[in-house]
Amino acid sequence: MPTYRIAPSILSADFARLGEEVRNVVRDGADIIHFDVMDNHYVPNLTIGPLVCEAIRPHVQVPIDVHLMVKPVDRIIPDFAKAGANIITFHPEASDHVDRSLQLIRDNGCKAGLVFNPATPLSYLDYVMDKIDIILIMSVNPGFGGQSFIPEALKKIAEARQRIDASGREIMLEVDGGIKIDNIAAAAKAGADTFVAGSAIFGKPDYKAVIDAMRTQLAST
Repeated sequence: MPTYRIAPSILSADFARLGEEVRNVVRDGADIIHFDVMDNHYVPNLTIGPLVCEAIRPHVQVPIDVHLMVKPVDRIIPDFAKAGANIITFHPEASDHVDRSLQLIRDNGCKAGLVFNPATPLSYLDYVMDKIDIILIMSVNPGFGGQSFIPEALKKIAEARQRIDASGREIMLEVDGGIKIDNIAAAAKAGADTFVAGSAIFGKPDYKAVIDAMRTQLAST
């Protein structure tokens, strides 16, 4: 059975008490903290930067997974690495040199990965699998929390899983967008092993109940 990871997105957390929020969600079973960075340029929203990552780093021991929805990406990568990120992913459309950006992440001591929007082809992976530690499939169009899961993403998850298996490498396969208790098993069956959930967790009063219910669904796959 795969190792499944639950990665709550702090985009849906209460920013007035963010340290408490990340401590509580890890206490209640989160494996990773997902950190959504939007620049009001690559995507139509503006969120958080390295200073917030640095601020929450002392509050949790689990990995911080930084998803860069910014363009260009190279300038900000070292800042997030210094701020305590463990994983940094970016969209290939946002980099002029995908291979170089992946290497920059690794040179700064983080795991590196690419993010694929619903209409972005996986062919970007063809020449960089040796530098990939994680693939993130977007099951919504990036830019806002609380969107509904796009079912077509399941096909892309399955294709990404085939590529990972063929590579023989240990690469995480993450899915982000509209993940809830009632669809997490379908994403797992398609091949995902890491699940980003924002409003499905932080939007509920009992984080542990939601995370436990998700794990129950995953156990059935």
